[in-house]
Amino acid sequence: MAQTKHRIFNDYRDLFWSLIPLVLIAVVLAGAASQCSVATSGPTQGQIPRFDVTTALKADARSLPFAIRNPSLPEGWVSNSGSREVVGGGQAVTTVGYLTPQTTYLRFSQTGATEEVLGRHVLGSRYANGSVDIDGHKWNVYSEPGSEAAWITDFNGTRVLITGAGNDAAFRTLAKAVGAAQPLPKS
Repeated sequence: MAQTKHRIFNDYRDLFWSLIPLVLIAVVLAGAASQCSVATSGPTQGQIPRFDVTTALKADARSLPFAIRNPSLPEGWVSNSGSREVVGGGQAVTTVGYLTPQTTYLRFSQTGATEEVLGRHVLGSRYANGSVDIDGHKWNVYSEPGSEAAWITDFNGTRVLITGAGNDAAFRTLAKAVGAAQPLPKS
C-alpha cells in the first residue's frame, strides 16, 4: 500500500506541484477557445468612430431652447462622439467630442444652464482659478493638478464648456472656432 503524508506534513511545494496541471489545463482550454494571444508588437490603434456632428447639432438647434454653434475646425480634427443629457434644473446639455491631430480628446458642451450648474455637473467642486482671452472673449479657466483643464464662457445666454486632455493650443483652437461660429438656425 502506498504511503501518504498526513495533511499537516503538506507544504507549499506540494501545493505548487498540484497547481501546475491545473494551470496547464486552463492555458490549453483558453487557447482552444481563442481567448489568449501572444502579442509580438505593441498596441495598435483601433478604428476611430465617426460622429456626424453637423446633423446632430442641427437637430439640437431645432429642439433646444438655447443657441447651438457648430465650430469649423482645422484639418485633422475628428468628431468621434456626441451626447445629450440633463443637468440641475432640467436644463439640457449637448456635448460633442473630438480627437485633435495630436490624438488627444477634447469635448465641448453647450447648455442654457448657468455656469455654476454646468461646472458643478461636469467639474464637481472645482472653481475657476483664472481666465483666458480668445479673440476678445473671456473664458473662465478651471485647472487643478491631476485633473483635466476646463474652460467655460457665455455666448448670449448659452454656456459653452471645453474640457479634455488637449494641450493649451488645442483648447485655444477649439475656443476660437466656437467663438467664430454663428448660432445655427432653429428651422
